[in-house]
Amino acid sequence: MWRTHHPSSLPGLALAASLAACSGPPASTSYFPLEAGHQWAYDQLSEWENNTLDHERVVLGTQGEQSLESGGKAWRRRSETGVDYWLRADDTGIYRVATKTDLEEAPATDAKPRYVLKTPLVVGTSWQASTTTYLMRRNADFPPEIRHSHKPVIMTYRIEALGEKVSTRAGNFADCIRVEGQATLKIFADPVVGFKDMPITTTEWYCKGVGLVKVVRKEPAASTFLIGGTMTLELTEWQ
Repeated sequence: MWRTHHPSSLPGLALAASLAACSGPPASTSYFPLEAGHQWAYDQLSEWENNTLDHERVVLGTQGEQSLESGGKAWRRRSETGVDYWLRADDTGIYRVATKTDLEEAPATDAKPRYVLKTPLVVGTSWQASTTTYLMRRNADFPPEIRHSHKPVIMTYRIEALGEKVSTRAGNFADCIRVEGQATLKIFADPVVGFKDMPITTTEWYCKGVGLVKVVRKEPAASTFLIGGTMTLELTEWQ
C-alpha cells in the first residue's frame, strides 16, 4: 500500500488493545479506517519526463485484527499484488508494524513504527520515515530503477492543512487532512553537474470516514542521464 504505501512503487499503511477502552478509537482512525470489510481501488498514473505514461490499478482491503508471531495484535491490510501490511493505532497515531509479500514465509517486523498519520491531528505535526524512489530511472543502466542501486532516504512528513475538500473519480470529499512529505536524494546526475541533490516530494490526502483518497508524488530529474516523473494515485471506488 502506498507508503505503508507500495508500489508504492508506489507509493501502506492495528489497533492496540487500548482501543477497547471506553474512550473509543483514536481520532486518527476516522481518517484511515482499520476495521475489516473495507476496500479501496485506485488508479495509479505514472508520467515520466520522456512523455511516457503508465496506468496501474491498485486495490487494497482490510482483513481484520490478527495476532503476530512477534507479539501482540495488529490490523491487517492486503493488496491485490500480494503484499500484506499490519498496522496499529494508539494515542500517538496510526503506524505500520510489519509487512509480508507472498514470497516470504513470515511477516518482517519494522525496526520502529512507520507512521501513516501522527497525532495530534493539527497543522504542524511532523514525523519521519524512510522512502525510496518510485519513478526515477537511469537512461542507460540495468536495472534502470534508481531504487535498486541507492539506499532509502529519510522523508519528513508534516500535516499542512485540515478540512480540505478533494474531488476524485470516487466522489467529492470534505474534511480531509493534507500531508506533505519532503526528502532529498544525492545522486550522480551527469558529467557536467556531477552529484546533485534531487528533491522528492509527496502530497497525501486523508478524508474522514474514507481514508486515503489521493497521492501526488514528484521525482523530477531534469538530467541527461536520468528520467524523473510524477505519480498520481486517485481513488476510483471504495466501500
